[in-house]
Amino acid sequence: MKKIVIFGSTGMTGLCTIEAALKKGLQVRAFVRDPAKIPDHLKDKVEAFKGDVLKPDSVANAVEGTDGVVVTLGTRESLAPTTDLSEGLKNILDAMKAKSVKTVTVCLSSFLLCDPKDVPEHYGPVTDDHRRMYEALKENPLNWVAVNPPQILEEPSREMTIVINPQKSPEGTITKWDLGTFMIDALFEPKYYKAVIGLINVPK
Repeated sequence: MKKIVIFGSTGMTGLCTIEAALKKGLQVRAFVRDPAKIPDHLKDKVEAFKGDVLKPDSVANAVEGTDGVVVTLGTRESLAPTTDLSEGLKNILDAMKAKSVKTVTVCLSSFLLCDPKDVPEHYGPVTDDHRRMYEALKENPLNWVAVNPPQILEEPSREMTIVINPQKSPEGTITKWDLGTFMIDALFEPKYYKAVIGLINVPK
């Protein structure tokens, strides 16, 4: 794997994923609605690809010529009902099949590992769309990795605990840097393919 495309590349997790990919020596195509949101120190290190994840042709063109895909789509601060995340992911998965790209890591939420009644009400609508994303992955023959982070903190990297197919959500938090690193590393680890991943930082 030499070249990847990152969807959701200018969000908090997406930017950390770019940094992790560059450290690993990968070529990075950053799929963005607004290329101006790519920080100055990264602009000459990535290929900016302007597009809209809800437009299938745009997505297909972005996937073409890559060896792997990372999805860190988010809603910024909005917790309103949406289908943008799941519709966008379906377009990405369709593009991957069409372009013969096999491996994808997708950032979801640890709320998917909870009993629905335990999800805070205001996170319900976004969690519903994360669940639709997971359903689209589960039915897919690609090498997918469903990453379910807990609360994401802006703290320095530290040791992580990774659980494959957890029965419940691991309790804790994860730093944005460690999440970004895992999103890249998991592309290269067949033991994570077609698996649900829970991950937290080891307590200080």
